[in-house]
Amino acid sequence: MKVAIIHYWLVSMRGGEAVLEELCRMYPEADVYTNVLDRSAISEVIREHDIHTTFIQKLPIAVKLYKAYLPLMPLALEQLDLTDYDLVISSESGPAKNVITAPHAVHVCYCHTPMRYIWDMRSNYSSHLGTAIRMAAAPVAHYVRICDALSAARVDRFIANSTFVAQRIKRYYGQESIVVPPPVNTNIDYLEREQEDFYLALGQLVRYKRFDLAIEAFNRMNKRLVVIGAGEEMTRLQKIAGPTISLLGWQPKEAISDLLARSRGLIFPGMEDFGIVPVEAMAAGKPVIAYGKGGVCDTIIDGVTGVLFHEQTSDSLVAAVKWFERNSHAFSRKTIMEQSSHFARANFRERMKAVIEETMDRTAQIRLSSRPHYLPAVAKQI
Repeated sequence: MKVAIIHYWLVSMRGGEAVLEELCRMYPEADVYTNVLDRSAISEVIREHDIHTTFIQKLPIAVKLYKAYLPLMPLALEQLDLTDYDLVISSESGPAKNVITAPHAVHVCYCHTPMRYIWDMRSNYSSHLGTAIRMAAAPVAHYVRICDALSAARVDRFIANSTFVAQRIKRYYGQESIVVPPPVNTNIDYLEREQEDFYLALGQLVRYKRFDLAIEAFNRMNKRLVVIGAGEEMTRLQKIAGPTISLLGWQPKEAISDLLARSRGLIFPGMEDFGIVPVEAMAAGKPVIAYGKGGVCDTIIDGVTGVLFHEQTSDSLVAAVKWFERNSHAFSRKTIMEQSSHFARANFRERMKAVIEETMDRTAQIRLSSRPHYLPAVAKQI
């Protein structure tokens, strides 16, 4: 069986690339296709595979300006020749499922999320742009939305990374999906550290992750909050941070582990499609106080492994922190760590293998049953 794995772009190692790594481990002989490749930015596991790029790779400064070429990516993916492959797995967060497969092939799409910047979160991504840029981008986004919706018909089975994403797939593609949570590194050593009176917030500093909400809440409570991460929001967050807020920028893994071990817990105020950071925090035995929408509803057990607040406001977050501190004695490190183990890498591979095999069997049966049946020729009477 020949296998092709399609990934939107390979310019960093984040959650989507962690999924790709596990797919590469599942199918060590698979070929990988992507729009743009920066070999220096990806793991050895992925580099061991034959990696092919679309014509986007040859465009000027594509590795850095790949987002500017988004309107060309559906066309670029359609130019790929996948006629020899029996199984095609698209890893979708940017354009990936637009590929055209052979009639005999099975196409499984692991959807991290329908592209947020052209669907329901387009306003979040464009709100800080100037009027002229927003007006110019609107027809481009409209075109990409059409391509994205039409390409959903080319997929034999959608796999969503969370219940939240499954709902978005149904809404925007009109397709049912099965949920397989992404792989998380849950083999995190619990560090024995004396707990200190501060909380940790961790992630890329972009607008939709709502670190401003956490800072506002902790300013009001006059409580210590340590924020780890870098990104476009850093300057704005520095301006609103009070004396109890520490913005440390990006930190190495060792420093993050140490701070997490000494903290009271993780603050997670944004809405994520899945949210790997909360699961990693739970793997380290730490409770998570999170906004109760999105992927965290699949991972955090409210009142057991963390606290969910249900309005994305500083008032709601303040109330959640105060409730947690009144009831912190009821949280068990062992229970929290056990919950994280459900999202281990081995579980991802096992679930994916089962879904892909079932999909291939089901698709084969459907195609056999839909073959035309011809009546035997009747001998001509003389």
